[in-house]
Amino acid sequence: MDCTKLFRVKPGENIDLDDIDADFKPEGLSRDEAEAEFANLTEKLRDLQHLMYAEDSRSLLIVLQGRDAAGKDGTIRHVFGPMNPQGCRVTSFKVPSKIESAHDFLWRCHIAAPKRGMVRIFNRSHYEDVLVVRVHDLVPKTVWSKRYDHINAFERLLADNGTMILKFYLHIDREEQLERFKKRMDNPKKNWKISDADYSERPYWDAYTKAFEDAISNCSTDDAPWFVIPGNHKWFRNLAIADIVVEAMEGLKMRYPKPSVDMDEIRRMYHEADEAG
Repeated sequence: MDCTKLFRVKPGENIDLDDIDADFKPEGLSRDEAEAEFANLTEKLRDLQHLMYAEDSRSLLIVLQGRDAAGKDGTIRHVFGPMNPQGCRVTSFKVPSKIESAHDFLWRCHIAAPKRGMVRIFNRSHYEDVLVVRVHDLVPKTVWSKRYDHINAFERLLADNGTMILKFYLHIDREEQLERFKKRMDNPKKNWKISDADYSERPYWDAYTKAFEDAISNCSTDDAPWFVIPGNHKWFRNLAIADIVVEAMEGLKMRYPKPSVDMDEIRRMYHEADEAG
């Protein structure tokens, strides 16, 4: 299955999230088969991240967006957890601080962008400034409507500087979200994740749907594509994202750098030390 082709939003494509089945999973693919393949993919991800760190010439930015309980934290833990923390960082974007609010809306994301050799994961992102601010009228339309162009320019700048950008919208339906809220209530280990916003935002479901659709349709580009990932089945969500990231990273044709020392001399020194005991 070609997850990249199946879930990628083409530049200029207008998507309708209601037409996309959040419950999708490939016919004939069992969960056991998927988890076996997923284990293979996470090994590849670990090796590819190590190669990117060693090569030290490019970087990877992963953007995760979705409704409350869509699975952003779970995706980070399961898909990207095997990566070496030395070369991978996660940034979560909450309500802007006083300092962040004193700058342009992209400032806090730009300073968090990955440097060469690094993988950076955005848990929410600069897209919050065309989502929540739109739904709750925090800024006028004359302001947020211009931000699509600013975002595209920002992402193109990162891409031109050697950063590969992959953006994932984790697509769940109303019923799945409510079921996940219930599991949070029933599991003491997840009670801490419950907030008033979980339920106070539910009446804005349709408004958020439209905001997500416009953000994805306006900002899926060749430099920074969006992928709409069916997310009701967590095991398939993880498999699809891992498959897409592995394919993209393999496409970079990365190479380990040549040694900066004379290997023959190093071997000679090793043998002398070994003989000397």
